[in-house]
Amino acid sequence: MTATLFDLPASAPAARVLPPAPVNPGRRSYDDIDRVTYLGTHQPSWLARPEFAEDCVPLCVANHRLTGRKTLPRAVTPWMLDSGGFTELSKYGRWTVSPYAYAADARRYYDEIGMMDVCAIQDWMCEDEILANTGLTVADHQLKTVASFLNLMTLDAELPWMPVVQGFTLDEYLRCVDLYERAGIDLTLEPVVGIGSVCRRQGTKEAVRIIETLWSMGLRLHGFGFKVTGLRNGASHLLYSSDSMAWSVNATHHAPTTGCTHQHCGNCPKYALAWRNRMLNSLPDHRQLLTLTA
Repeated sequence: MTATLFDLPASAPAARVLPPAPVNPGRRSYDDIDRVTYLGTHQPSWLARPEFAEDCVPLCVANHRLTGRKTLPRAVTPWMLDSGGFTELSKYGRWTVSPYAYAADARRYYDEIGMMDVCAIQDWMCEDEILANTGLTVADHQLKTVASFLNLMTLDAELPWMPVVQGFTLDEYLRCVDLYERAGIDLTLEPVVGIGSVCRRQGTKEAVRIIETLWSMGLRLHGFGFKVTGLRNGASHLLYSSDSMAWSVNATHHAPTTGCTHQHCGNCPKYALAWRNRMLNSLPDHRQLLTLTA
């Protein structure tokens, strides 16, 4: 298949200004795990809620929850922008949001909301059901994923775009890393790199092996949609960051928290904070592994 990495008629992206990478970039202080476990929310207004600032809880909000709003909240806690790729490709089999529109939206959020840690690119997942929707191959999705990072960097290199590696087998993820390298992008120098298409198999030995391999190469990894099970099964000390909406799904199947008057706590900040604290406290103690070395 003949393909180009660029979907846009643009020159090469501007050089990126990055902080120096630590010697062991995949390791961090155990105390930092709170800082990099993003709590997913459907409610953009949570970005301005003081209880999240008080507990230093970073949030994750999807683009479709923000785009088109006349007014935006002013963040009081760090947050990450999720591109909503799984929703897009599941519903439409393609991206309906153009790179131009997404870059413009991200710039607006960065300026008006503030405190944005990272914004995920418009990547292409590689699960079988997604491939069936798009009619494309894993290799096609990988090319489009790398192209998204290059295109968005070309459109606005000052935004904290997070590149994503996609694939399904270990060899495919390694091929995706190679595609970035061939495009002039050294992923070990990126502040954080998303790892896609492992959410639904995060508790499997294969998923842990993929994460371990990429971590050993020096990539600071972000796990999309990582649940408690996946983090407990060996991923927690290998991921630089993760995000999860599992608390909301869990809440819809249980009675409201004591003192709450709504039907369920699927959009309840009190429940979300309690769930996150329980999740963090349940993780294995990897203090020895997580000590940052210089």
